[in-house]
This record gives sequence, structure tokens and C-alpha cells, in this order.
Amino acid sequence: MVDERIKKSAEILVNHSARVKKGETIQIIGSTIAEPLALEIYKQVLLKGAYPMLELKPERANYIYYKYASQEQLKKFPKINEYYSKNTDAFIYIGGDENTRQMNNIAPEKMTERMKVTKKIRDIRLKKKWVIFEYPTNALAQESDMSLEEFEDFVYGAVIQDWSKQKKLQEKVIKRIGKAKQMHIKGTNTDIEMSVEGRLWQLSYGRFNMPSGEVFTSPCENTVNGYIKYDFPAIYGGKEVTNVELEFKDGIVVKSSADKNEAYLKKLIAMDKGSNKLGELGIGTNFGIKNFVKNILFDEKIGGTCHLALGDSFKQAKGTNKSALHWDMIKDLRKGGIIKADNKIVEKNGKFVF
Repeated sequence: MVDERIKKSAEILVNHSARVKKGETIQIIGSTIAEPLALEIYKQVLLKGAYPMLELKPERANYIYYKYASQEQLKKFPKINEYYSKNTDAFIYIGGDENTRQMNNIAPEKMTERMKVTKKIRDIRLKKKWVIFEYPTNALAQESDMSLEEFEDFVYGAVIQDWSKQKKLQEKVIKRIGKAKQMHIKGTNTDIEMSVEGRLWQLSYGRFNMPSGEVFTSPCENTVNGYIKYDFPAIYGGKEVTNVELEFKDGIVVKSSADKNEAYLKKLIAMDKGSNKLGELGIGTNFGIKNFVKNILFDEKIGGTCHLALGDSFKQAKGTNKSALHWDMIKDLRKGGIIKADNKIVEKNGKFVF
């Protein structure tokens, strides 16, 4: 018997997020641990009259690939994936972590090399309809200091809701900041500003990430100045980097430090020509998500926080920075933080000022 919450989540992912239409080709990509949800999505796509392609693999396959792949294999461009990507109308990604630390001892150079090779495919997919969902597992529950039952309640409670209400809130926020030229963020060990003149703010209410809840744009690349200390661990490729501090001058990271995995931080910042610049400024709008659970899909949406991502920017926001990296890092503004747009306060202590 399929959990009723899985059925409802599948319906939201197919109808609201991916907006599946009759005759479309839909790729469902995920972990074998997420089979109950993947099969329900598969069924829902078929009922829409579309053509599903189901690709599930064990999570450990990723570890095995990076442990044993040769340089020749890492640099091989997957033409078949390019073909499928070009001929797919929507992608539904389902995460399913069994071990959130499995990649800790994999050389970051291997992963960055592969990301550079496959960036072309990612760019193709980003132009299509796509959505990411994290299936609740014991590993993710443990990371969030919850039982599996508690974490399932957390995940499905964040997903199964009226997304039109979230859209209305975001439209109010965009009305306040959409025409601003300059953004300024102040908080504990943080004072950073940037131009967003000519850039477009985007709404995120479940069309790409699920759960969702943010407004975001790409800052003007050479205008970021100041410093920021992130309150929560920054996690990328399964590695946790704590107490990240960055300083920017004319858009470039000129200083970086961390208490844990600092060398990893510096390697990713130096990944390519665009990895030392900001590709995104996002503001969390989902006040139903309150706690940090070490999963960016949820954490960047926390109402009262903002996130600034190193690396690749968004073309739909008119961003121009290009990188194989896109690494979101979260700043908590709920205690003494301020966001200003053209020197007017739009958020104070984690609450919007309308």
C-alpha cells in the first residue's frame, strides 16, 4: 500500500512542478531507495498521456564511479546523455541519500573535472522543465537530528501545501525589490553589497525545487564588495565546510577561510574562471521551514535567511557568470540581520518589511 503522502507528492511534482503534458517525454532520475515515489511518478506521467523514462541507480554507484574511473573515463563526454537531454521535455530528479558522507574521501579534483565535462548537459537541462525532490531516508533524518518518521512528516509537510499562497508572498517581495539597483546585507560578521541593476528577480514556488520558497537573482558580476560569515555549514559533494568566511572585492573572492575543510573550500573557489564570483543572491520565503537540516534543498528556503552562491549564474535572471560550480551558502538574518534595497529596509530580523 503506497503512503498517501507519496501519492500527493507525486501529483504535485507531475502537475505543479513539471507541468507534464500529453505527448511529452519525461525523465525520472533518482536513487533506487526512492523507488516507491519514482514508481508513483511513473504512473502519474503515464496517466497524463506522456512518455516516462525511468532511470534509477544505487546511490553507491556514484562513489564507485569516482573511486575507480580513470582520467580518460572522467573526461569522456556522454553523448548519449546529451541526446536524451535534447529530446526530453522535463526532468524529475529524486534524491535518496543512504550515506551523506560517502564522498568525503574522494579527491575533489575528480568531481570538479567531471563537472566541467558534463556542464554542457546541465545547461541543456536547465533550459527545460525540471524539478528536484529529496526522498526522506534514514541518512537524511539522522543529519537533521530526527527520527525517520519525524523527518518524513517534515518533508511531506513542507511539500503538500497550497503553493499559490507562497507565490503571492513572493510577488509582494518582488514588488519591493524588483526595481532596486543595489542590495545591501548586514548581520553578524557580515557587511556586503552588490548591484542588481538590470537583473531580473525570479520566483520559486515549487516549479524547480520541491519544497520551495525563495526569490533569487544573479548579481552584477564585478560589483560585489564586502565580507560575509555564513552561520550554517556549507555542504558540497557530501563534504561539510564550517564557519565559512569570504571577502569580496569588485566581484572576486580575495579572502576565504573555514574551520573545517578549508583546503576543500579553496579548491572549489579556484575550480575555474567563474567559481570565485557570486552567481546568485537568494532570499528565503518559506516560513514553514524553520530548522537547518543540512540539506540545501530545504535550508536555502528557510524564511528569514538569505543565500549567496559561488559560481554559475542564471541566464533567466540575465546573469553572465559561467562556472561548473554552483554552491549555495546560507546566512541567518533572524537575529539582528538586515536586507536593504536601494538603502531601504526590506527585511529586518528575518521578517519582511512591507
